[in-house]
Amino acid sequence: MQPDLSSLGIDLAAIAPLLVLSGLALAVLLLGLFVRKEQAGLLAWVCLLGLAAAAAATLLVVGSPRSAFNGMVTMDGFYVFVALLSIGATALAVVLSTSYVERTGLAQPEYYGLLVFGAVGMVVMAAASNLIVLLVGLELLSLSLYVLAGFARTRLTSEEAALKYFLLGSFSLGLLVYGSALVYGSTATLDYVGIAAAIQGQSGLSLTLLAGLGLLLAGFAFKLALVPFHMWVPDVYEGAPTPVTAFMAVGTKAVMFAALLRMLGSAFPQAQSQWAIALGVLAALTMIWGNVAAVGQDNIKRLLGYSAISHAGYILMAVVAGAAVASEAVLFYLLAYTVMNFGAFAVVVAVGQGREEMLSLGDYAGLAKRNPWLAAAMAVFMLSLAGMPFTAGFLAKLYVFSAALEGGYLWLVIVGALTSVVAFYYYLRVIVKMYMAESTGETIPLRPSAPMIAVLIVALFFTLQLGIVPGLFF
Repeated sequence: MQPDLSSLGIDLAAIAPLLVLSGLALAVLLLGLFVRKEQAGLLAWVCLLGLAAAAAATLLVVGSPRSAFNGMVTMDGFYVFVALLSIGATALAVVLSTSYVERTGLAQPEYYGLLVFGAVGMVVMAAASNLIVLLVGLELLSLSLYVLAGFARTRLTSEEAALKYFLLGSFSLGLLVYGSALVYGSTATLDYVGIAAAIQGQSGLSLTLLAGLGLLLAGFAFKLALVPFHMWVPDVYEGAPTPVTAFMAVGTKAVMFAALLRMLGSAFPQAQSQWAIALGVLAALTMIWGNVAAVGQDNIKRLLGYSAISHAGYILMAVVAGAAVASEAVLFYLLAYTVMNFGAFAVVVAVGQGREEMLSLGDYAGLAKRNPWLAAAMAVFMLSLAGMPFTAGFLAKLYVFSAALEGGYLWLVIVGALTSVVAFYYYLRVIVKMYMAESTGETIPLRPSAPMIAVLIVALFFTLQLGIVPGLFF
């Protein structure tokens, strides 16, 4: 007699994207056994086809939100948006990697498999409505990134990046596990809905529950690189292969913020007065230090690392507000951040020569003469990251500022506005280098590969489209 899967809460159709991605990751690893190193690029096409199939499976959920596995995962509009964003970011990372891994000698078949396994972890986190599922998804993503960060085994900086990311990532996971244990001890459940119901039935939050929530927030702060939990970011971003840095900067931030929004909104809405204060302080510190520290950076990847820290502070402003409009603001910001960040890192990859990554700001001097199109694209991405009108970055900041104002956090908006002025300085430094400084070394014309041009076109289109006609995505 066949068991009734629906009675067990098992809905395989609901997790179809996860099944497709998991099968794709395993298939890429198996195909890698039969593909020579110089043919590793063929696996990139397999990945893109599989990612397209996963995106199609995700769209099947539209209009029919559901939960599965006894409420441990939730497939709704929020999940669809985050899952598609994660799949899209993975596809951009795959395309960005094709020419990079060949040029730098990193064309190993397992590289693409690890990227897809990272996507599996991101989609699991997007669907998580249970702390255990959240931890499983986070570990899937983290294990992939630990290996990818150290994939350039011949470079000491890459090995250092992998070790630092592994040690601090493991520490943050320990905080999340211990926090989950304390929450379970206080509420006797790990489901978000069950936690909220247990808190509502209590006269006040117990010390154990507050400690558990505090540890959960600290674990999230490490993964989101919120000040003072940001120490790993500059070194890891600099040492990891550039496509991996882009994937790490975008993918981890997107799903961690999405998971944080769902957890706080579904499991701890009654505790908003407690967690909003803590997150508000973290947001202010993150915006201030991220922008101030970026001013003195002469390495483009470290500059973008501190930029990522500051943007985490801006996004957190909307999370603190805790309103329905905050979710829209956060998701729009994550989409804008994805395209403009991938665009900036695509230019960094394009400027590299041979096995060397050209990371000093001096390497960008005179870029407008070497390749005016690359310089123009980088200028657009820098201005968007700074928040220039008619770009995605401007509307993204406007929406999170509006959400914070609606939530009554005027002081956070003031901090965000002042730090945005500082941000313009270091983003404009890059543009000044490209257009107004003369190159001191040998000027070699830059000819980006076709995949690189494709990533730049997609990133430019959405950076400008989201800044001019954003209504479609709302």
